[in-house]
Amino acid sequence: QVQLVESGGGLVQAGGSLRLSCAGSGRTFSASSMAWFRQAPGKEREYVAGINYSGGATRYGDSVKGRFTISRDNAKNTVFLQMNSLKVEDTAVYYCAGGILAWSSQTPRDYTYWGQGTQVTVSS
Repeated sequence: QVQLVESGGGLVQAGGSLRLSCAGSGRTFSASSMAWFRQAPGKEREYVAGINYSGGATRYGDSVKGRFTISRDNAKNTVFLQMNSLKVEDTAVYYCAGGILAWSSQTPRDYTYWGQGTQVTVSS
């Protein structure tokens, strides 16, 4: 079993940057593919970025390509999401998710473990 705790959310002006962290516990963290999703009020949960178990492969949702970077440090059981050039439409609750067999999936149901979410608000 893996438990995930996100941090780093907050309020930032458009054009600014934030770095989200997701701290994991459990022996299977380093074997798990990890991803970030986000959900804005009234909208479906959206895939943001994913990274495989080793960190050697990543993928991004179309709306964040070139602006966001996902990375991980397995020695510290932590996944990061560096968000640059933030836009108002990036405002959402951001969730960290993981799953051993979830690599490359953009579907929330394919992920086994979820954090509680962290709010990101981008003002104009």
